[in-house]
Amino acid sequence: MSYKNILITKEHSIATITINRPEKLNALNRVTIQELHKAFQELEQNQDTRAIILTGSSPKAFVAGADIAEFADFSVEEGVQLAAQGQDTLFNFVENLRVPVIAAINGFALGGGLELAMACHIRVASDNAKMGLPEVSLGVIPGYGGTQRLPQLIGKGRAMEMILSAGMVSADEAYRTGLVNHVVSQEELVGFCKEIAQKIIKNSPAAINMAINAVNANYKEGENGFETEIKSFGKCFGTVDFKEGTKAFLEKRKAVFTGE
Repeated sequence: MSYKNILITKEHSIATITINRPEKLNALNRVTIQELHKAFQELEQNQDTRAIILTGSSPKAFVAGADIAEFADFSVEEGVQLAAQGQDTLFNFVENLRVPVIAAINGFALGGGLELAMACHIRVASDNAKMGLPEVSLGVIPGYGGTQRLPQLIGKGRAMEMILSAGMVSADEAYRTGLVNHVVSQEELVGFCKEIAQKIIKNSPAAINMAINAVNANYKEGENGFETEIKSFGKCFGTVDFKEGTKAFLEKRKAVFTGE
């Protein structure tokens, strides 16, 4: 499929999605959200895709926010629909993807951009990155999961301060609070993310899928994370990957996982 606002490259089992609206600092409009959904969906369905890196095309920005011009005149009902559709189409979709997604945060990650990065499973920032949720300065609140995921990552008090002040934090501050996993130079960013991806793709895709599901269960209303872990642990015993992994260990050789 051809895309207007994103680019996709693939190297072995690692795919890279680049949001490509540099003239808008990669702001998320409805077309871009739909294209990202389709790209993640297609890559997930491709058995050869074992990890995905998400980044922005401009050295200035990962994603500088949502495209405000699209919703400036929305009604209450349209606002509710915008947030609900966005969360379902992209942000929750990425969080629950069976393939690990690594956000390579280059430059600004603001509003919907930070919300998208937080939906990813792992976050790496360039040392020039700036992150924040400035929505209250526009008379609105984060609507793509920011009020929920930010406290999960950095704690309620720090999240309240970031959201209510509409302030930005540096890459170093984001690392100190646990918002990002690593900080590297702009030049090293994508390569460093690929190194993480290389470590991931050596492991069982089936087990990775279940691990993502089990970790996420702790944050879902009505789900017991421990029970999900127990059931997922048991399911692993019925996979081809488990049989291959244990056999390879006993035979002192490298496992060849298929994801089955």
